[in-house]
Amino acid sequence: MKAIVISKPGGPEVLEYRDVPDPVPGPEDLLVRIHATALNRADLLQRAGNYPQPGPKAAFDIPGLEFSGEVVAAGERTDGFAPGDRVMGLLAGGGYAEQTVIHHRLAMTAPANLSWHEAGGVPEVYITAHDALLQCDLVAGERVLIHAAGSGVGVAAIQIAKMMGSSFVSGTAGSDEKLDRARALGMDLGINYRTHDFADEVLKATDGQGVDVLLDVIGADYWERNMRSLARKGRMVIVGSMSGTKTEVNLGILGAKRAQVRGTGLRARPLEEKATTTKLFEKSVVPHLASGRITVPIDRVFPLSEAAAAHTYMHSNANFGKIVLDCE
Repeated sequence: MKAIVISKPGGPEVLEYRDVPDPVPGPEDLLVRIHATALNRADLLQRAGNYPQPGPKAAFDIPGLEFSGEVVAAGERTDGFAPGDRVMGLLAGGGYAEQTVIHHRLAMTAPANLSWHEAGGVPEVYITAHDALLQCDLVAGERVLIHAAGSGVGVAAIQIAKMMGSSFVSGTAGSDEKLDRARALGMDLGINYRTHDFADEVLKATDGQGVDVLLDVIGADYWERNMRSLARKGRMVIVGSMSGTKTEVNLGILGAKRAQVRGTGLRARPLEEKATTTKLFEKSVVPHLASGRITVPIDRVFPLSEAAAAHTYMHSNANFGKIVLDCE
């Protein structure tokens, strides 16, 4: 089969489109013909040599954390799937390819109303956003702040927070165009971080109270303003650290606000945890994808062979929603 292989750590130019052996499924696996996969920031880190695939070293370093496709074969100890089924799911790696194998407990039926491109952009960011909001114990009526509102996680979190009953969803982005598009997804307040202090704007909009839940993908540079943005007994979950991982922390504000801060990640979790998270998502969110209440904005689609160009585009931060690789 054809796949994108990271030849060595480096820039987009190290991504090679080449032949590799077909994957071999085990008795609890599904063999899937991939129709689409999507880019995630973790792919850029993996390509640079900073985020290796968990587990034993793979024979070929193939990025890709999610996919949509058609079941080719089902192992003897799989349940609920058969050849020809439309599926989507989380991977620890290997999505930039024509085929993959996935443990059947991590696979989900892809809603019929979603295109292959849309379904391929669901698993990683939508499950991440749903899981992060659950970890923050978001309940109906609470206020939320979501950074990088135009990113894959951002557009997912806006919609899922509204689905969960948030009364006020605010978000940050670096352009007014992205904020306008995020408002169309249900965001109540958009803040351009290039022209406004987001903490000041959040406090102004909430009569000085702040937000109950904050989803952060930026990291170090936002720590102080995130703390100012949190309400008393607020909860923040750190999903990414695009600006860095080290900063000076005033521990006093955590005690004064009785705030909670936690980190999260999907890729390295054991099978049981991933399976549980997947099933919760399938039960709570997939029906809303199937009804059209939650949508999957696609920014651009590249052929699998042009993965390097797709990575270069992601580095530009110009996208709103998902960047997809067509693997057909």
